[in-house]
Amino acid sequence: MKIAFVGKGGSGKTTLSSLFIRHLAANEAPVVAVDADINQHLGSALGLSEAEAAELPAMGAHLPLIKEYLRGTNPRIVSADTMIKTTPPGEGSRLLRVREDNPVYGACARLVRLDDGEVRLMATGPFTESDLGVACYHSKVGAVELCLNHLVDGPDEYVVVDMTAGSDSFASGLFTRFDMTFLVAEPTRKGISVYRQYKEYARDFGVALKVVGNKVQGPDDLDFLREEVGEDLLVTVGHSDWVRAMEKGRPSRFELLEAENRMSLQALQDAADDSYAQRDWERYTRQMVHFHLRNAESWGNAKTGADLAAQVDPGFVLGEPLAV
Repeated sequence: MKIAFVGKGGSGKTTLSSLFIRHLAANEAPVVAVDADINQHLGSALGLSEAEAAELPAMGAHLPLIKEYLRGTNPRIVSADTMIKTTPPGEGSRLLRVREDNPVYGACARLVRLDDGEVRLMATGPFTESDLGVACYHSKVGAVELCLNHLVDGPDEYVVVDMTAGSDSFASGLFTRFDMTFLVAEPTRKGISVYRQYKEYARDFGVALKVVGNKVQGPDDLDFLREEVGEDLLVTVGHSDWVRAMEKGRPSRFELLEAENRMSLQALQDAADDSYAQRDWERYTRQMVHFHLRNAESWGNAKTGADLAAQVDPGFVLGEPLAV
């Protein structure tokens, strides 16, 4: 299952995504975690020291390797240089799988050991001073989008992406790459503003969206969220001494997380698992092609000097049978 965590900056999005990743690992599920936020904090939230988090390889720095590997023997892609972030797979393309070892994971992923298991962690890399004025952050998350376009995952496997904050996620087709999107919202007007934007943008693409109410302190907060988001409200999370200790660098064992918060995390997993029944690989592939053609026309053809529409394999549908 591909799962995204989105929300306003400061909503607790990264903290909740890290708790969910820990929960999955404790349940012995295979997990690939991806930090795609402009502020790279997922590694620290998973227990890495500042030095260890800083040493995570940046996916964008390995983009040539990623492109060359995924290209495989696809005859529609004349060279890796003509691949852009939206390039879809076709006959001959190499696909990624959650449990395998491959050169992309070898270059871009690092194993993070948690109390009750381990996960693969990948990171886009931070937005550095040298990027200011010459690059946008969406060029960095392009490596994530390209990998998700070529990833085949099953119902008992999880790819969890901590997305960039706010509505910036809609600057590319990346927001359509997920089986379930959890939007973390505080019980404030600003907290639900991103939800309204996301709901509007996502409606036309069939994006499955559930709201996680965070920093909920009482019945009034809960009533406010219910009034504003209705049935999209899945669970709420309140104060956590365990999280407070973690943020001070002194976490207890994950099994000591408050029972009510553990139940909320299980509700997230149940919702993600339930969304598998709605998975539509044909729609997924169709949307992938849609955004590729849009990007090709708006900037891709001019940048690469190639007709990128020719990369689309009309008979190809990404899906789990291809993983055999």
